[in-house]
Amino acid sequence: MRYERTDLMIGTVEEALQALVEGRHGEPFSILGRHQYGEITVVRALLPGAQGVSVIEAHTGRILAELESIHDGGLFAGLIGSPAPYLFRIQWPDAVQETEDPYSFGPLLGDLDLHLIGQGTHYDLGRTLGAMPMEINGVAGVRFAVWAPNARRVSVVGDFNSWDGRRHPMRLRQQAGIWELFIPRLTHGERYKFELLDSNGHPLPQKADPVARASEAAPSTASIVASSKPFRWSDDAWMARQRADREREGAMSIYEAHLGSWLRVSEEGNRSLDWVELSQRMIPYVKYLGFTHIEMLPIMEHPFGGSWGYQPLGLFAPTGRHGTPEDFAYFVDRCHEAGIGVILDWVPAHFPTDMWGLARFDGTALYEHEDPREGFHKDWNTLIYNLGRNEVKGFLIASALYWLEHFHVDALRVDAVASMLYRDYSRNAGEWIPNKYGGRENLESVEFFKHLNSIIHDRCPHAFTAAEESTAWPGVTDKVENGGLGFDFKWNMGWMHDTLHYMSDDPIYRKYHHGGMTFGMIYAYSERFILPLSHDEVVHGKGSLLGKMPGDHWQKMANLRAYYGFMWGHPGKKLLFMGGEVAQDTEWNHDGSVVWDLLDRPDHAGVQRLISDLNALYAKEPALQFSDLHPEGFEWAVSDDAESSVYGMLRSSQDGSTRMLIMSNMTPMPRHDYRLGVPEKGRWEVVLNTDAGIYGGSNFGQTEAWTEDIPCHGRGQSISLNLPPLATVFLRWRA
Repeated sequence: MRYERTDLMIGTVEEALQALVEGRHGEPFSILGRHQYGEITVVRALLPGAQGVSVIEAHTGRILAELESIHDGGLFAGLIGSPAPYLFRIQWPDAVQETEDPYSFGPLLGDLDLHLIGQGTHYDLGRTLGAMPMEINGVAGVRFAVWAPNARRVSVVGDFNSWDGRRHPMRLRQQAGIWELFIPRLTHGERYKFELLDSNGHPLPQKADPVARASEAAPSTASIVASSKPFRWSDDAWMARQRADREREGAMSIYEAHLGSWLRVSEEGNRSLDWVELSQRMIPYVKYLGFTHIEMLPIMEHPFGGSWGYQPLGLFAPTGRHGTPEDFAYFVDRCHEAGIGVILDWVPAHFPTDMWGLARFDGTALYEHEDPREGFHKDWNTLIYNLGRNEVKGFLIASALYWLEHFHVDALRVDAVASMLYRDYSRNAGEWIPNKYGGRENLESVEFFKHLNSIIHDRCPHAFTAAEESTAWPGVTDKVENGGLGFDFKWNMGWMHDTLHYMSDDPIYRKYHHGGMTFGMIYAYSERFILPLSHDEVVHGKGSLLGKMPGDHWQKMANLRAYYGFMWGHPGKKLLFMGGEVAQDTEWNHDGSVVWDLLDRPDHAGVQRLISDLNALYAKEPALQFSDLHPEGFEWAVSDDAESSVYGMLRSSQDGSTRMLIMSNMTPMPRHDYRLGVPEKGRWEVVLNTDAGIYGGSNFGQTEAWTEDIPCHGRGQSISLNLPPLATVFLRWRA
């Protein structure tokens, strides 16, 4: 074909070509790819370092043109006469490569996608933004898309292009601020990032993908193209049961774990277990203990292990520390097979300031607030999401749904809710901005939580949400239509603080703080509560749960057993952090492991057996479940015996056919012939005694008690009990 060199430059200007080869051009599709100018069809390619480029017909292999170098920066061009799909055959210094032209593909995301993203109502971002392996026009490759509305130019960089931002600049979809590009012949497993120029053309640090579905394990920071192949789930029956159990009124006992420090392999550099190993080791262990759920500290990718996951940057990516996303899905599937639910801690409150992450992502405060009075957490040196921006709300809600839908996760426990609800949280006067009414309430967060929970309950009926909220904000677990935030459960931080403070007192002084154990029942039904003994209570110099107990070693162990008995007898779902079940005597160390060697000691193994037996009793007895959420199933049998430090709780099933009496003696003095009024005549059988020898106790007590017609505590009949020292006893009524 005869042509002049100027034909190859038609439709361009020298400044634009120079900007393109220098990686400054924000509209690469205006120059690259196939362009029709009247009767002339020009193909241009930017391939720095290439020695030659041929255009070949895709279906026949026929050479259509040999491209000419038109700029020393790697820009090639040529005329072709065929409208058929074409390939490039590229001669590199040490190889020949054949591939489709990324700039031969049209716009990728549909107008509806762009509209919903701009509205903040596109809740399938995990399948829309980020890196998605797919076929387009029969060509396999990876579609990349990222939100960066204020960038001048965005490129995909990775191993496949030598991390050179000149080679794969993206197309801007102006109406939503989305940049997109399809790169043929890439597949899952590729490492990548985005390279951006800010609005002034200044280069930013290469950024990890905010919607990456896989990431390198820290300290590496690249995103990884995740497979788009669906996981083959085997949990249909489990999911159906969860959808049918919307109220969650049965037993719920949660084993909270930091996966990296649950069990380490000392023979292999003290490494953590991967997802497959956790499936083999943790799941049978949790099932043996009788817990109904495993709650994991955040597994979303996070750069700093010392944050335990609470400063995440990859809100769609399971951390690479334990394997691939497919391996995580396998772990969830195995949990469900074992009858164990999976709860993930999820952090929409803040994110770290690492410059390769979300911070000033396109050179502006995109995900965060511009004003530090709204956008910076002094406590954690992190940035606060701008929930007043639709795209940011949509990003967070899409993340939540991704874990629940894509990975079949059963629940999200939302971290740091209190910090989100109050604009003055941990701020002095003058360090915060009031809401539009002049108040301290964060109205954007309130709206966000209501929206989040409404959508989860609509789209994910198998799932529930729990709030870590430590204030008296009303209606955290009330329904959205009633003005509440819509969570299913709230951590009862007040109960935890009051009871732990009481248990840390020497028993001789407990009578002066008797209300510490009863106060929680004043508000026990104001929300749907989980009673948490979480990781927060065994870090930062707080010591272990065992270490908080007073007395010598025997008394410490007895106190802890009595406390666990009281907790399992008290209304509210249960949560215990790993290590508590073996009465770990040292503070949790995220770089270490649970001190499993303690199980060689009978008293520590006894505590583990106690937890297993408490969970089994809880799961078996309707009387221990109904009044978790319903006040008509609970009453105090004795709550005012401060002098003896004795507590008695009566719990009933919904129909009143079963009753459970829980008696706690919080002194080291046995109580002989302790007279107690009871509501029912007959036999009261001891079904669990935390002082039993099998748990490491003194084996004091009795096996049963029969009612006598001796009025007591306002009742017509009573029983005589021998209460063991520092112990909790469960008695079941038998007619």
